[in-house]
Amino acid sequence: MWQAAKWLNKPSLCQTYPDHSLEVFTDLQTDFWRETHYGFVRDSGHFLGFETTGGFTAQVRINAEFHELYDQAGIMVRLNEQTWLKAGIEYNDGRPMISSVLTQGKSDWATGCFAGDPNDFWLRLTVSDGVLRLQYSTEGMTWPLLRLAPFPEAQSYTVGPMCCTPQRQGLRVRFSEWSLSQPLGRDLHDLS
Repeated sequence: MWQAAKWLNKPSLCQTYPDHSLEVFTDLQTDFWRETHYGFVRDSGHFLGFETTGGFTAQVRINAEFHELYDQAGIMVRLNEQTWLKAGIEYNDGRPMISSVLTQGKSDWATGCFAGDPNDFWLRLTVSDGVLRLQYSTEGMTWPLLRLAPFPEAQSYTVGPMCCTPQRQGLRVRFSEWSLSQPLGRDLHDLS
């Protein structure tokens, strides 16, 4: 399954398991960010991207122990180095926070408190008809809305697991329960 995807910045240490999970250990000082506040551009994070044909819904389970500033893992959709979204848990302000960064030329950053186990969570990302819908789950059954945003329409996207450690190396992340399908056509506040 993971062999169908291509790495952007393949980590030095990663492996797959018979249960179809993927384990990654982050390399030193990896990140995705463009300009806002800090003034720098980083495109060195680990991203395993699956090519889509048009719109999609992608879903993944993430297990990691976040404890250093900016430790992060989750999901990413990418058109190019200037147009992408990354989302997941990111360690900041002394705790793991649910986080998303939407980049269209420059990056924004939205965070919030996570009501659940930040070391074990799910993300669902749908892109369809120029709209990006990001949801999360604490148990894999109910899916509250995390973000709704415009996102460019394209004939194809690259989507998949993402992780970074801007301040260190060695965050162990396990990705599992990966799925990629046609866009789910559910109402905005349908939590299933």
